[in-house]
Formats: sequence, C-alpha cells, structure tokens
Amino acid sequence: MDNLWIAFGLTLLAGLATGIGSLLAFFTSTTNTKFLSLALGFSAGVMIYVSMIEIIVKARDSLVSALGLEPGNWLTVGAFFAGMLLIALIDRLVPSHGNPHELKKVEDASKRKEAVIKDQSLLKMGTFTALAIAIHNFPEGIATFTSALQDPKLGIAIAVAIAIHNIPEGIAVSVPVYYATGDKKKAFRLSFLSGLSEPIGALVAILILMPFINDVMFGVIFAAVAGIMVFISLDGLLPAAKKYDEGHLSIYGLICGMIVMAISLLLFI
Repeated sequence: MDNLWIAFGLTLLAGLATGIGSLLAFFTSTTNTKFLSLALGFSAGVMIYVSMIEIIVKARDSLVSALGLEPGNWLTVGAFFAGMLLIALIDRLVPSHGNPHELKKVEDASKRKEAVIKDQSLLKMGTFTALAIAIHNFPEGIATFTSALQDPKLGIAIAVAIAIHNIPEGIAVSVPVYYATGDKKKAFRLSFLSGLSEPIGALVAILILMPFINDVMFGVIFAAVAGIMVFISLDGLLPAAKKYDEGHLSIYGLICGMIVMAISLLLFI
C-alpha cells in the first residue's frame, strides 16, 4: 500500500510538470535553449538506458519464470514492440499541427500585439494541443506508475525523466492560448490540466490492471513500458533536444543521463 501511494504521487508530480513549462512561458523573457537541450537529452538518456538495461530485463525474467525460456523471451519481445506500436498509433492519430512534439519558445508569447483580438484559430490550436498532450500522457502515466509500484527508486528516475519531457509540452499549450486570449490564467489552466491524464493513467492501472497482476501480466506491462519509453525518447525527446541544440549539448545530456542512471542502478537499486 505504501508503494501504491508513492507510485501515484510520483506519477502526479511527473504529469503536473506541464505547469512548469507554462510558468516558464509567462515569467521568463527568453527560452534557455541550452538548458532545454541538455535536459531533454538527459531525459532521453535516462529513459533509454533504464528501459534497455533494467525494465526489459525484469520483464523477461518474470515472463521466463512464468512461461519458460522460449515462450517468455518471445512474449517479452512482442510486448516491447507492442508498446512501441501503441504510442506510434497515438502519434499517427494526432494531426501534425496539434502534435505536442511541435516546439514552441517562450519568446513566441511576447509576440502577441495588443491590437490582436481573440484569435479563435490559435485558441483552437492551443486547446487541441492540450488534448493531444493528454492523450500522449495517458500511457506515460501507466508506465510511470507501474515502474514505481514495482520499485519506487526506479520510479523516481522515470518520473524525473517524464517530468523533464513534459516541460516543453507545457510551453506548447500555453503559448498559443495566451497569444490568442491574453489570459495567463486560462493558458496555465489548460497546460496544467493536460498533465492530469498521467495520474488518470495511474488510476486506470490501479482500478483495472492491479486485480489481474501476476507474473505474466507484470512482465507484459513492463516490456510494453520499455517500448513506450524508448519510442518517446527516439521520436520525441531527441528530435526536440536537437531542435533546441547548440553544438552537441543534447548528446552530452544523453550521455550524462545514461551515466547517472547507470550509477544509480549500481548504487541504489
């Protein structure tokens, strides 16, 4: 029960990091592209390393123990790529103009001219982006929750990586809404609410998945989580980091994320 509350709390904090992105858009005048490039690269490094070195191994061990060597290995691989397919399908269902991986900068919010009266197209884009992020964050919430439930220390690392990933998504929601309306509260509220789908994902995991958890279910979920996180890193985090990049900062961040995750696995997990 203690692990359950810790896992839910970590998922909630990770999801609400979209609000941090929104606040950055309102209270800073320029985008710190160096920081974002390093941070997004770091987040990708953490997620890729922990997925391939820790999570997929735990999934395979659980499935092999329950089903035997050959069926367990095949199901591990199948669930891993099924997780990738799930998040890829979500991406395909979200039109490109509303995709949360489309970057915005803080400076864009300052381009709003007083003469511009409520721009419904921008308001619609910001609202749709918030919905798109909510859809993306739902499986991330399940991933964060199940990882933290199994191992809270592992969950902390994943929650931090997801939270970093959510900061530019918060900017992507708040900038067009603020540009269209001039209403900071409305822009922040939409950005904040878009992150709530992560704890909703955790609630779904609690209410629907937990009664059926056994070694096979756990292994399948964990392998799918690894696939989801690798896809997010390759399709979202690294391209975003490169767009913000100056020099090779995103790659340095990636390597640092892997190093930090490797050391934490050796020392604490």
